[in-house]
Formats: sequence, C-alpha cells, structure tokens
Amino acid sequence: MSKTYWWLISSLLSLLLIAILIFQWSKMNAHEIDTRQLVDHQAVVSALDEIWMVHPPANDSSPLYIKTGLFIQSLNFSNSSDVNLSGYLWQHYEDGVHDAFKPAENEAGFIFPEQVMTGSDIPPSLAYRYKTENGEVLGWYFEATLRQNFDYDKYPFDHKTVWIRLWPKAFSSNLVLVPDFDSYNATGINDTFGIDDSIVLGAWNRENTYFDYKNYSYTTNFGIPDYTGQHNWPELHFNIVIKRKFSNAFTIYLLPLLLVATLLFAALLTVSEDDTKANRLGFNASGFMGACSALFFVVMLAHIQLREKFAAAGVVYIEYFYILMYGLLVAATANTYLFSVRAPILARVVCYQDNLIAKVAYWPILLLSLTAITAKFS
Repeated sequence: MSKTYWWLISSLLSLLLIAILIFQWSKMNAHEIDTRQLVDHQAVVSALDEIWMVHPPANDSSPLYIKTGLFIQSLNFSNSSDVNLSGYLWQHYEDGVHDAFKPAENEAGFIFPEQVMTGSDIPPSLAYRYKTENGEVLGWYFEATLRQNFDYDKYPFDHKTVWIRLWPKAFSSNLVLVPDFDSYNATGINDTFGIDDSIVLGAWNRENTYFDYKNYSYTTNFGIPDYTGQHNWPELHFNIVIKRKFSNAFTIYLLPLLLVATLLFAALLTVSEDDTKANRLGFNASGFMGACSALFFVVMLAHIQLREKFAAAGVVYIEYFYILMYGLLVAATANTYLFSVRAPILARVVCYQDNLIAKVAYWPILLLSLTAITAKFS
C-alpha cells in the first residue's frame, strides 16, 4: 500500500479517537449527587421518620428539633485537605421547648466536629439576636478551617463537595438539627442557596448546595450514660458542590504535554535513510536522542510540579499522561536507534518505507492509550 493510504488511515483513526476522548471528558466533567437531598420540611420529616423506624431514639424519647441555617461568605482551600470557611449560622430557639439548651451570651449553639484550630481562626461570635412570636433567633459569625478527605483521582475533571458537619452545642442531649428552609428563597434540587453569589472561588466554579443527613455511630458514649447519639444518629450536613475550571488545568498541565507530543512527532518525521532528505532535515541519531533528553526534562519538571500539588494523594488521572509521555520518549528513542543501526531482527519493521510504521502509528497509539486511561477513570 502507498504511503498516502497509510497516512489517511492514521488520520481517520486519530480523528475518531479524538472524538471518543472528548466524549469521555464530557462524561467525566458531569457530576451526579448520590445522596438524598433535603429540599423542604416534608423531606426532612420523611428522612427522619425512616431513620427512627430502623433506629429509634434511645429510651423511646422524642428528639427535640432546632432549626438551623447557614450562609457562606468565603471559601478557600489552604491545602489538599483543609478548607477555610467564613459566614453566618443561626438557630431558632422556642420558648418553653429549648430553654435548657439556649447558649449563653459568649457561647455558640453549634459545633463543627471536623474543625482544625489554626492561629487565624476566631471563635464564633454572636452577631445578632431577635425575638420571634414563639421564641428567639440567635445568629453567629464564624471562621473555621475544616479538614476533609477530598478525592483528587480525576484531576482536572474532579468535583468537590465541601461539607459542613453540624452538631448542637448540647450534643449529649436528645437534639437534632433541622434545616431552616424558610430563611432561603428557594431550596429545590437545582437551586443554589446559602452561599454568597459573588463569592470568589479561584480555580473552582460553584455548582450546587444542599442539606442532607448522614448517620454516624461511635465506639464511645463520651462518658455520658445513655448517650442518645452513639448509634446511627442523624447529623445535619450543609454541602457545597464545586467544579474545577478545566481551562486553568489545561493551560498549565495539558497544553505543555500536547506541545511536547507534537515536537516529538516532528522529530520523528525527520528520521530518514535518504541521505539527501536526512541532511536537509538535519537528522542524526545523536541529535534525535539529545532532543528527546531535552523533552524528557521538560516533562519531568512539569510532573514534579504537579506531584508537589498532590503530595498526599495517589496517582491522579492527569499523571498517567506524563507516564505515557515517558514511555513515548523511550519508544521513540529506541525506534530511532534501531533504525540507525539497521537491527537485523527488526529491520523489516523499523526500516519499512523509511520508518513509516512508527510515524503513522504515533498519534493512534498515543490517542488510544489516552482513551484507555480515561475509560479507567470515567
């Protein structure tokens, strides 16, 4: 078959693989919430009834409910596992119902169990209080650093759910926090609430917010006899779903890799046994290997920079691109060496039509490897 035919097959196959890769990326970039969102008061009642049916409260006592709401004003990742938050949290205390649990003037009515105390954090401070028909609303301003286990495996197509886990201050009592839906304009499945519209998230886009319950069991009663929250107790979470801006990661990490792959392919095209063509293109085996060495250091430095960003994580999705590029550099170098020395065993394959097989197979092999890697993560 002619060279034109081989190049046509290579081009069509590469375009097909590019289309598959783009489809895989769009699928990876989509995010589905796999928990039961609480959208209104009826949803809360239904969720708690199901919990109490399977795991009734201790001593068959009816829990007391405290309406709780949040508004987040700032969110920032200080490292791969710590997130800094600030905003307001308020609670409704009914007269004659919550009198024993209402916090003092210098206390907060809530606890962040996952808070990590840092020098920059300040204790929650009472920001406002006002009387209602049947009680009082207390609101606090807070700044907190929460430590959470985020999954970065799909970087740069990863989504993060920043959750704020809430305990009542008197967590040893039979208290359950419930969302204060009446304080928000809309709390539907696709509504974003409880967060500042103008919040600056840097490399992230805001996707969704929602309340949900997660059941927790503890191997201790905290030294409290008949502690009601030891087994499968519903704890209120406020969740903020954010999606990484792909354009940032593409520019910083993927674009340099694409350029390196293109430069390696251009260098591979210079491989020729035709002396006139080789001289015109400046091909020689030592020069090719020197170019591969330079490209290797470019890839390695970028990989080190990426690895430092996720030092505590495993191998993330985009890292496999770097590993693949290492393999291509080694394969291209070995191919050029075997072509130059006319290795007897591989001569027919390597030297076929001026190293045509390696040239036309370059992009299909690269793109097929990328689609296989992506299939593993999608």
